[in-house]
Amino acid sequence: MRPNDTELLFPDRLIPALGNLRALPWQTLVQRVAADRREQTAFVLMMVRLNGCASCNADSYRAMQGCLACSQQTLKRFRGSDEDLLRLFEAACRDVETHLAHKPSSSLALEARTLEMDPS
Repeated sequence: MRPNDTELLFPDRLIPALGNLRALPWQTLVQRVAADRREQTAFVLMMVRLNGCASCNADSYRAMQGCLACSQQTLKRFRGSDEDLLRLFEAACRDVETHLAHKPSSSLALEARTLEMDPS
């Protein structure tokens, strides 16, 4: 672990370190997420929401403790069940899929840039 593992948002490299904090459904989710990049993205989104990463700043106690300690504390203090966490994860998956569905394809973006640069 780095001396200061604080980043702007929850880093996906910490996902495996959270696997043993809850019961079997959570452990299974953490193991499953390791194999799929889109699910990792959804997991990061879920953790950003749970941890309140958007409101974290360099001077906060959470930031001084680091992302791993913050995430561990958040999961330990979570009052819902593992099934509640799985529902939050599924909601994050839907949000990621919705975002990706509305994102213009890279070929369209490249074509638009080419048209912008064309002087004729």
